[in-house]
Amino acid sequence: MNPTPRSALGETVRSLSWPLVLGLGALALVRPLLSVTGLDGAIGRPAAPLLTTLVLTVVWVVAIVVARPAHPLATGVAVGLAYGVLALVLSAVLSPILTGELQGPVAHPVAIVPMLLTNAAWGALTGAVALGLLAARRR
Repeated sequence: MNPTPRSALGETVRSLSWPLVLGLGALALVRPLLSVTGLDGAIGRPAAPLLTTLVLTVVWVVAIVVARPAHPLATGVAVGLAYGVLALVLSAVLSPILTGELQGPVAHPVAIVPMLLTNAAWGALTGAVALGLLAARRR
């Protein structure tokens, strides 16, 4: 009997390396932290956020290739979603402390889904690149 798509998805999610997913998601918090601390402004905008994103993308791809997970694409999507959720939490905690009021996606709930979708797409891109590199390695 073939598994249903729902059970296949559940198996894929259970098979993910959660320490890898959460570690890479947390590492990406360097992006909002550079912004909050003003370091990205000191380095220069838009160069700093773009360079940070590029470096994080390379780190995500390399880490996924080195880890060789069973599902590189799903791993990348999960990393992007983990980063998105962690960034939401960071924004919800830091914005009232730093500005005195809630700001960011949590203050504008309509922005949460697009933010998560954008980060999932970023993760999917890194997972797809890692998948391609792993496939090329096997040849």
